[in-house]
Amino acid sequence: MNNVLVVAPHPDDETLGCGGTLLKHIENGDKVNWLIVTTMFPKVDKDRERLQTRETEIKTVSNMYGFSSVHHLGFETTRLDNIPMSDLVGSIGKIINEVRPEIIYLPYRGDVHTDHKMVFDAAVSCTKWFRYNFVKRILAYETLSETDFGINPDNNGFRPNVFVDISPFLNKKLDILRVFKSEMGDFPFPRSEQAVKSQSMLRGATAGCEAAEAFMLLKEIS
Repeated sequence: MNNVLVVAPHPDDETLGCGGTLLKHIENGDKVNWLIVTTMFPKVDKDRERLQTRETEIKTVSNMYGFSSVHHLGFETTRLDNIPMSDLVGSIGKIINEVRPEIIYLPYRGDVHTDHKMVFDAAVSCTKWFRYNFVKRILAYETLSETDFGINPDNNGFRPNVFVDISPFLNKKLDILRVFKSEMGDFPFPRSEQAVKSQSMLRGATAGCEAAEAFMLLKEIS
């Protein structure tokens, strides 16, 4: 049995990036833990209603997966670049020490969203072997609407070297994404069911299966 931690800058990143893989871990008897880094800070009544809806969505999604634990850091969304890196590292490191995962899934650093970059840098700081010697495998996942829009010409781009067959889990991944109603849209919006299915089929064609998720292996200690 493996102990797994998925780090999500925002709720839904984990499902877009590796929802099928997480379901496969759980099916195989692994413990999967969800770390959500940011939350909304309501400024008007409409925002408060949206926050309440989001909290309900998170609880529903957690139950649908069957996560072993859910952790909220509570930093303000879209504002991580205003937070001292030491605060972010300290908060993520505390959860990693608590969960003690062998496998960690992170957002890709080349994503266009600044929150994703900040979370990646902070989380990677919490995987040094001499402080976190239980971490054995680190993978970066791709997030539709973020990874695909990271067009910095100095960035080599998302180049996956690990593929996970999620064919039996694709429908449930889509069911979970439907819970995040406000985050999904109609095709050709990147976060649409058609786009998610198409990406899964494309990755599956690379891996030789009906549907797959793709990752960049950053470190493995065996």
